[in-house]
Amino acid sequence: MIYNDEEKIALIKINSFSYLRTDWLQRLLEIFGSAQNILKQSSRGLSEEGRISLKTAEYFLKTANSTDGAREFERTQKAGGKIVFKGETDYPAPLLDIKEPPLLLYIRGNLDIENSVPVAMVGTRKITPYGKRAATKLAQDLAQSGITLVSGLARGVDSAAHLAAVRSKKPTWALIGTGIGRIYPAENKELAHGIIDEGGAIISELPFDAPPLAAHFPRRNRLIAGLSRLVVVIEGEAKSGALITAKMALEQGIDVLAVPGPIDSPQSRGTNGLIKEGAAVVVDARDIIDALPVNSKLALDTKKLYNKDEESKQDLTEQEIKVLEIIAEDAKSTDDIAEGLKTDIATISGILFAMEVNGLIYCKDGLYAKNRF
Repeated sequence: MIYNDEEKIALIKINSFSYLRTDWLQRLLEIFGSAQNILKQSSRGLSEEGRISLKTAEYFLKTANSTDGAREFERTQKAGGKIVFKGETDYPAPLLDIKEPPLLLYIRGNLDIENSVPVAMVGTRKITPYGKRAATKLAQDLAQSGITLVSGLARGVDSAAHLAAVRSKKPTWALIGTGIGRIYPAENKELAHGIIDEGGAIISELPFDAPPLAAHFPRRNRLIAGLSRLVVVIEGEAKSGALITAKMALEQGIDVLAVPGPIDSPQSRGTNGLIKEGAAVVVDARDIIDALPVNSKLALDTKKLYNKDEESKQDLTEQEIKVLEIIAEDAKSTDDIAEGLKTDIATISGILFAMEVNGLIYCKDGLYAKNRF
């Protein structure tokens, strides 16, 4: 579909009224034939024909007609971005399949749909040290394997995932709940620049300078899910934005995976709940890659990831390698490990202490397990 400049400006104007869902805007477009025709309606005519309240029609037309569509174009281009419209060839095809495809998107950077394997990584803003370790490690391994991390540039898990990708010098996509001219939170401005510098993108359906209103963030979550092949949740309270993203992904037929957490941590109630309901468990990046469709895996470089255990063994003693083999499936006690190694308690205690200090294993309730994060 090709829009003339006047229609594009009119689309930008009606899109500025973020209080109407995009499926309602689409319905108005079908009724009146074009965005330009919508703006020509009286409040009463729009209300009666469009089946919306008179008050809403008045507010809609006032907001739309006060929006400077040409200036939106100018500001976006000056910031190095572009506006793409539903129906155009550069509009992201995966978003056409979601429940409410946005009428248009503001994009800064490079949204390379054709050559990417996108995976969403979302979670709580109140990230714990455990959650930060997990998000950073998983995101780093996925990015280095060729996965494009998709998240929301919020504090916590989102920031950790984006930052790991940027530090790996790999692209990552940020779907934000503000306009692309207003990064929120403010401390992520430098991270946003890093995302663009490393070939990623900042994306929003909201006007250029739209503020961070509470209603914007749940709606942008449908775009995070819609652009991704999988959604991975790392820490989330029982009622959190991450769970909204998971719900939207499931509604769109996208698989959801979750990282388990401590049963006494409020930040893990959501993820543990997802697992109880059937979400696949994630303990390392390979669990995520294994869940991808076969055709997606072909585009990845997973050799290093799948051989990392063998590579790490080159730096270990024979006894340390044997310990890792013994605890590969289940946590074991000191006695169990000593028996498997056919050595005495004093010797194995020294080995286990050194391995724990080096981060290879951890001990909980007297049982030793492999440290995946």
